[in-house]
Amino acid sequence: MPEKTNQTNPAENVISQEYKGKILLRIARVEISDALGKQTESTDENQSWLHDPGASFVTLTINQHLRGCIGSLEAHRPLLMDVKANAYAAAFRDPRFSPLTIAELDTTEIEISLLSPQYPLFFKDEADALAQLKPNIDGVVFKYGRYRSTFLPQVWGQLTDAKTFMAHLKHKAGLDPRFWNGDIELYRYTATKFKEKDLHAALSRNTESIAS
Repeated sequence: MPEKTNQTNPAENVISQEYKGKILLRIARVEISDALGKQTESTDENQSWLHDPGASFVTLTINQHLRGCIGSLEAHRPLLMDVKANAYAAAFRDPRFSPLTIAELDTTEIEISLLSPQYPLFFKDEADALAQLKPNIDGVVFKYGRYRSTFLPQVWGQLTDAKTFMAHLKHKAGLDPRFWNGDIELYRYTATKFKEKDLHAALSRNTESIAS
């Protein structure tokens, strides 16, 4: 008898990720729509994985321009509640923007990033820290006393080299981009990203494949 293995079909992982993305994006959109008084078809919130601890960021864009972004760096509540709270906050409580309006809702695209645990980066100086960063993979948390900031991995799309990435990270924290001190702490994490546009495209491809 052939020996059983615990290997999982890679295609099943892809389907699972797409399914989770679909559920999370629907939850976020319903949360925002309900707050604006617009009824939207809801989804099943009783699935067990939604009640495991999770850390998420919810990003809103309109015509590829940022419209709000709020998130959690560490898992401190069930993923379901984290996504709902961050979706509402991104739409209505991001201090950089006015609250989202119902007129903007249909043109607003939602993106959800699920964060891994954070891991400290050990370095001897700034050059060493920069050399260790992995563009397009690492999200980074910057800490120095009361100064804190973070960039999600997708920010590498605009800040493509480590030196520029770090300079903007320090500026976001409220420090001079050239600042450096031996007491700086850096942590990195990865993110699994779900975007409405990408998910719709993937579902369309799957539908076309079945039809053919």
